[in-house]
Amino acid sequence: MSDQPPVCDFGRAAPDFDLPGIDGRQYRLSDIKGRNGTLVMFICNHCPYVKAVAERIARDCAELARHGISAIAVMSNDVATYPADAPDKMKLFAQAHGFAFPYVYDETQQVARAYGAICTPDFFGFNADLKLQYRGRLDESRKDAAPSEVRRDLFEAMLQVARTGEGPRDQVPSIGCSIKWKETA
Repeated sequence: MSDQPPVCDFGRAAPDFDLPGIDGRQYRLSDIKGRNGTLVMFICNHCPYVKAVAERIARDCAELARHGISAIAVMSNDVATYPADAPDKMKLFAQAHGFAFPYVYDETQQVARAYGAICTPDFFGFNADLKLQYRGRLDESRKDAAPSEVRRDLFEAMLQVARTGEGPRDQVPSIGCSIKWKETA
């Protein structure tokens, strides 16, 4: 089932977190904060929307890093129901797609809830003061990658954030698989 996040809540502060990475380290927001901006992405391994753009995510994050924008990917799905998203599979997925940013596991799903994440992929672009400035799509890809020459919405927005501290007012929401929430008693 696909889902779409709401529009950007400009100026909302980035919630902190303390999550284990696939590299065995713990990551807090302060550990990954970029000098010109920070990108927090909610992704997973099994979602066709993420699979379609995983290499583009890796490319854009590597290029954004050269502009002082750091990135982290958070996996919040229920791995009991979706074992393809388990931490050992996260490590393989990151290696296969060339992720040079931390990929962390939100087992309790508290971080996804704090951010208001809805789907995978769901992108939260913050300025240097960790205030939300972008909540849009990577590009016009869906379950299949769009042609390579399409506008790079996320990349261009985050470059604007790095230069001005503010994101574009017109943003197209991301679309993807809904986060797989754990059943609550």
